[in-house]
Amino acid sequence: MTNSTHNHLGQPIGLSVAGWQPRPYPPRTVMHGRTCHLEPLDPARHAEELYQAYGEDKDGRLWTYLSYGPFATYADFYAHLETSSRSEDPLFYALINQATGRAEGVASYLRITPAHGVMEVGHINYAPCLQKTIVATEAMYLMMRRAFDELGYRRYEWKCDALNEASRRAALRLGFTFEGIFRQAIIYKGRNRDSAWFSITDHEWPATKQAFETWLDPANFDAQGYQRQPLAARR
Repeated sequence: MTNSTHNHLGQPIGLSVAGWQPRPYPPRTVMHGRTCHLEPLDPARHAEELYQAYGEDKDGRLWTYLSYGPFATYADFYAHLETSSRSEDPLFYALINQATGRAEGVASYLRITPAHGVMEVGHINYAPCLQKTIVATEAMYLMMRRAFDELGYRRYEWKCDALNEASRRAALRLGFTFEGIFRQAIIYKGRNRDSAWFSITDHEWPATKQAFETWLDPANFDAQGYQRQPLAARR
């Protein structure tokens, strides 16, 4: 599919987006799924559960590629969540595992640009108990579904430290397309970060959505909860 046309001078120009209107800002409302839901981050409700869940990470590995943490005390962690919960961009949500009823991770929308219909998903921090679970995948699906289906965004981004192999693998598994490395993009924790960029566009979303929904179907899992087919195969 071509991504350009030509003007009367024969010069290549971008395809028309006739009738485009800025998209709504993401609301602070709950996103409901089968195995989890995401709700606006609230330290009073979520801090203790998150602190306990993150406490399973004894060596602080969860925080290596984040610009903050680990936190020496619960008070420090609570103060961090208070600041995060007041932010409009990033806009943070707590991930609630339906099976336990507890907050076991966070994620956010950020670099939200309604005028162009672009936003990023980031600040993803799943407790060890949540990693590599159906819940973890469904949460990402719910956030994509809001961006594309509910709000009508055109582009959904994922960025990470180029050295973060786990994050890069996750992006590809979830259906993002790798776009390249932005060298010396950020300084954080006193070190350089080259950023790996990934994206999904609205044209790709229908097939990606179908793959998610087929994968998330209970029929895709055996009695022990193991997947019959991986998500990538569903695409």
